[in-house]
Amino acid sequence: MEGVIVRPETPADYDAVREVVNSAFPNDDEDIAALIEALRAEPDYKPELSLVAELGGAVVGHIIFTDARIETATGVVPAKSLGPLAVHPDCQGRGVGTQLGTEGLEACRRLGHRIAVVIGHSTYYPRFGFQRGRPLGIEMSLGRLEQSRMIVELVPGALDGVRGTVYFSPVFGEE
Repeated sequence: MEGVIVRPETPADYDAVREVVNSAFPNDDEDIAALIEALRAEPDYKPELSLVAELGGAVVGHIIFTDARIETATGVVPAKSLGPLAVHPDCQGRGVGTQLGTEGLEACRRLGHRIAVVIGHSTYYPRFGFQRGRPLGIEMSLGRLEQSRMIVELVPGALDGVRGTVYFSPVFGEE
């Protein structure tokens, strides 16, 4: 969408992010805005990986990446967890989410992260290179539907030899 600027969020954006998230997920059983606030309170929160999309000075989208880990037979492999990703309904379907996802994953790469995971729509996240984890030997501690549990290499070869289970921030809870 022309004119959209993606940038790290600041505390001044928190109320606008809450409004965007509540409008993007009006019928969700989970309080997504409260989840984001809890993720910000985590010791590993990185403001440079919590991004807003701004259009004409107004926040119209948000994405956050938090720490996750892949427990393997030989140790722990760090990963970043994408989500939630929210776009105001007035801007949905216009590329804002794609811009947030693309720029967010690039920010992860710039900061040296090698792997990202997501629990999300199986038809949306493949545009960023995500693929189902299970065929790659990656299980996930969360996510009801197997096809929603996805992973992507941010660096070629990052998943070579990695087999195990992804665990997310305790804020997400375990199923």
